[in-house]
Amino acid sequence: MLRHPPYFVAPGSRVPLGATFDGFGTNFAIFSEVAEAIDLCLFDQDGAETKIAMTEIDGYVWHIRLVGLGPGTRYGYRVHGPWDPQRGLWCNPAKLLADPYALMFDGAVADHPALSVFDPERPSFPDLRDSAPYTMRGIVVARSFDWDDDSPPRTPYEETLIYETHVKGLTMRHEGIRPSLRGTYLGVAHPATVSHLRRIGVTAIELLPVHQSVTEPSVARAGLTNYWGYNTFGFFAPNRAYGASATPEGVIGEFKTMVRELHHAGIEVILDVVYNHTAEGAPDGPTYSLRGIDNPAYYRLDPANPRRYIDTTGVGNSLNSQHPMSLRLMMDSLRYWVTEMHVDGFRFDLAPTLAREVDAVDRLSSFFTLVAQDPTLGEVKLIAEPWDVGPGGYQVGAFPPQWSEWNGQYRDVVRDFWRGEPALVDDFVARISGSRDIYARTGRKPVASINFVTAHDGFTLRDLVSYERKHNEANGQQNRDGTDDNRSANYGVEGPTDDPAILATRARQQRNLLGTLFFSQGVPMLLGGDERSRTQLGNNNAFCFDSELTWLHWHRDDLQSEDLEAFTVLCSRLRREHPVFRRRYYERDASTRPGDAHGAPGDVVFLRTDGQVMTPADQAAFVRAFGLFLNGSGLNWLDSWGRPSSDDSFLLWFNAWDQGVVVTQPGTNLGTSWIGVLDTTHPRGESGVEFRAGDTFQLPGRSMLVLRCTDLDALPRLSDEVGRIGPLKAES
Repeated sequence: MLRHPPYFVAPGSRVPLGATFDGFGTNFAIFSEVAEAIDLCLFDQDGAETKIAMTEIDGYVWHIRLVGLGPGTRYGYRVHGPWDPQRGLWCNPAKLLADPYALMFDGAVADHPALSVFDPERPSFPDLRDSAPYTMRGIVVARSFDWDDDSPPRTPYEETLIYETHVKGLTMRHEGIRPSLRGTYLGVAHPATVSHLRRIGVTAIELLPVHQSVTEPSVARAGLTNYWGYNTFGFFAPNRAYGASATPEGVIGEFKTMVRELHHAGIEVILDVVYNHTAEGAPDGPTYSLRGIDNPAYYRLDPANPRRYIDTTGVGNSLNSQHPMSLRLMMDSLRYWVTEMHVDGFRFDLAPTLAREVDAVDRLSSFFTLVAQDPTLGEVKLIAEPWDVGPGGYQVGAFPPQWSEWNGQYRDVVRDFWRGEPALVDDFVARISGSRDIYARTGRKPVASINFVTAHDGFTLRDLVSYERKHNEANGQQNRDGTDDNRSANYGVEGPTDDPAILATRARQQRNLLGTLFFSQGVPMLLGGDERSRTQLGNNNAFCFDSELTWLHWHRDDLQSEDLEAFTVLCSRLRREHPVFRRRYYERDASTRPGDAHGAPGDVVFLRTDGQVMTPADQAAFVRAFGLFLNGSGLNWLDSWGRPSSDDSFLLWFNAWDQGVVVTQPGTNLGTSWIGVLDTTHPRGESGVEFRAGDTFQLPGRSMLVLRCTDLDALPRLSDEVGRIGPLKAES
């Protein structure tokens, strides 16, 4: 017998979509243009099913209200309609379909043939086996939570340090957190975690997907799991696996608690979201939801053969970003996570797929047009992964003005420079200066560039300097998965070694890469664990391991890890204290500063190792050692009161040669006295060296030295220049 409280049926409303409890009953609404009938299916604690026909239809939205039915109800849908694979119509009422708007799910999916929408033996016929025992059901939940006057930090982009990490992996090995909270949302919000994030200066934590996801059948058969979570089952539901609570409302409350506590600490929450595809995969994959509800509306079908999908994601399907209801699903989901869950931004996986109009990628596509005009999304950070696997899929620099992008060119050039690959100094300088050549042409600022040298996808920082090739044998794909373009080096031995010289070189190269990241213009993104020299033993595609291989290492007995963390703290503090490292606008050279009676240099000056200014020919040459002068007096920056301000000037020396080079300090026009504030040859970066203009010294091989000018009156300050270079542009 169905153990639900007494309820009676009412027509309900077409809005909002999903299952909405109003205090007296629950309204169910689902879109399907192809359906001829839809059953709402309720499940009791023993799994017994009751079907209720949904007879109200308004604009292809089927709806019903069950007065007296409330939170905790498990439900799904069965869609009756045309079975016509040649037109891409796969209606099959034998398949229980999850509500794409469900706020939480119960149960688990199984690798069972009953989840196939068609008969594997006769693909032209539907599979008649009931899929309900092998899939998840939606849960009706209440939306109550005490936000305690939560106020999102809304940190300006130029002051942002992003920390990319995984909810579970971040705290699973943290001994300062009790075992029941490790690997959970509450573990992320634990004071031990928050204090670490604050110590290294993090202002935004970017979480790998937290939407409810499932493991692909092929991965599960290999005894592995989709740990990263890029296989979405539901776009509104937080993944229950990261909750400590046994109740769905409890898990949602824990997620909100995590956000609230991070906000209290001044840390924003950015979600990595996957709207480019779903867990249903190709047509021969499992049918969980959208394929059975309205296949042509939600997926991009091949016009030449609607039985097939157009796949620009590499996982079997692509969401149909040209259909209004598919677009509505994405937009409703994004708004829900901002308004209901209080998140502060999104990183969009394979974002060009969302911009595809027919075959081409269009920066003014329907999706981006909707985002641009949406007042809710206009308040949060929007970050694109600017590539997918479709034609013309590499779109770095092509996204609309309000977007920032993962800058893959920054990653590649910085890696190449420090491993000593032949490259033009122009390329390296362009990347560390905010990639003006990529973003300025469309009126964007340095913060359009999300700079990173490592991310979840690829080598960790320690592995980047320890392996020259990937080692993914444990993934079960004969080491064929993962990129071969790692731009890495091992400095003598592949993988682990006890050789002190090799270990010292690797540690110094980690510091060089981190130092470059923190002192580059743009927004730095640090891969979680890199500050503690985390390794994945050379695996550059560890998506399928939920184990100590991918969890962060928190052991305090590793001196190298402690040293690198201290170095990271130093870099972060210098960047935070000195706006010259995080300009709002692109730099100007001396020729663009009219009427400079003082003969002051430009905002940025590139120097040869003999202390002379680089000529265009020098910059177009292959150079491994050079200097970069950052003029703090020419800073386009306003303080919190809106007053013109300025900063110290800095001189950065880079040497990617494996041997030391003789360096001469520049002349007095750039400064007469200098003091070291960071030196990558020291384990923790400390430096106290002092130089005068014209001094000559030895810059060790594979090292980076940051000097601060100590003669503050040597250069005209910005307040003296305002009348000559025009008023500064205030930011709204």
